[in-house]
Amino acid sequence: MQKQRKITSMFLLIIAGEAIFLLPFILMRVFKPVIREAFLISDAQIGEAQALYGITAVLSYFFGGFIADKWEARKLLSISLFLTAIGGFWMLMIPSIFTLKILYSFWGISTILLFWASLVKATRQWGNEHNQGLSFGLLDGGRGFFAATIALSGAGILTFFFPEKGIEITSEHKIETLQYIIGTITFIVFVVSFLIWKILPKEDDNFESGKEFQFNFKKAFSLMKQKKVIFHSLIIFCGYCSYKLTGVYGTYAKDVWNYSLEEATYFAVFIQYLRPIAAISIGWVADRFIPSKIIIPSFSILILASAILGFGIFNEQPIFLSFTSFIFMALGTYSLRGLYFAIIEETKTPLQMTGTLVGIISVVGFTPDIFMSLFIGYMLGENPTIIEYQHLFTTFTIIPIVGLLAALGFRKSISKL
Repeated sequence: MQKQRKITSMFLLIIAGEAIFLLPFILMRVFKPVIREAFLISDAQIGEAQALYGITAVLSYFFGGFIADKWEARKLLSISLFLTAIGGFWMLMIPSIFTLKILYSFWGISTILLFWASLVKATRQWGNEHNQGLSFGLLDGGRGFFAATIALSGAGILTFFFPEKGIEITSEHKIETLQYIIGTITFIVFVVSFLIWKILPKEDDNFESGKEFQFNFKKAFSLMKQKKVIFHSLIIFCGYCSYKLTGVYGTYAKDVWNYSLEEATYFAVFIQYLRPIAAISIGWVADRFIPSKIIIPSFSILILASAILGFGIFNEQPIFLSFTSFIFMALGTYSLRGLYFAIIEETKTPLQMTGTLVGIISVVGFTPDIFMSLFIGYMLGENPTIIEYQHLFTTFTIIPIVGLLAALGFRKSISKL
């Protein structure tokens, strides 16, 4: 019975953990080429909308950590999903760019305030001190598989509704197809909200002690000043910058390799399916070594792959070489996704303070939500060529270098614990 309960809990955490971000992120990451043309907006305007998401999200991370330490995760997760799905109906109307910006600001609150720290805390509790890599690897890998499957279904819709290659696709046709995709995703988020409320097991008595939790500002500020927390925040920051960059993989295929909308979408979906492979495999490996040690080669792979793309080393070579570089970038990125919360256990932070710690490190770690899409949009412009993409990847290479240094610093800081 206990084993079945743990399997059910992890399954629902996985589904909820990705369903919450389907509308604000996965939709844009996988279907950006279609969205740009249906909404008649540029990468820069998309970046502005997502920057507003980032601003409201950063504030929500901080306060959400305290909420997660006080109230039951089941209720917090379900309410967040319900509110986010309501925003899906708003997007279904293909609003103006101004309204889209308001929607993304709302999503910054609905997807984070009651949700994120609760999800991380529940995942930490699901495992034990010896299998945190597997716990978070399963969470992120499962989320990746779910997101990729949703994206693949959406790509199938594109193939079904769009005419054959070579025939002109009207603006009305693109809008209609996108509305089918948005409507389907919105329905899925509503269903997941209901399932979490009804099926996710209620918390154990020892977890209920969180109701008696009283936030202590002194302890919170003492956490902020610790080197291990600062380095941890930087690791998440650099890893998340890498994750945000995966949003350009599909547009790169369309703009540089001259892929069609459908081909670019399927390429983006293929990249998504690398996420469960990388996150779960690396999580399993990390538990046999130490998660923070595995983060070091993950950043090293990112440095190498982004430098190859940035300096155009394979520009004159067959496409499959550049294709391989993107695969390595994705593997490095998704490995980090599966590990950067698994190292919480190495910090020796009490379980009762998990939400507070997650809130603090997330404020810094997820600030790329504010600027990364905006940065990418302005770097690429309205009609990007291979030159603009090279400038983007060259500049980005700085990020994993900082991440590698932060990982080394984190290892040194926890060696004294």
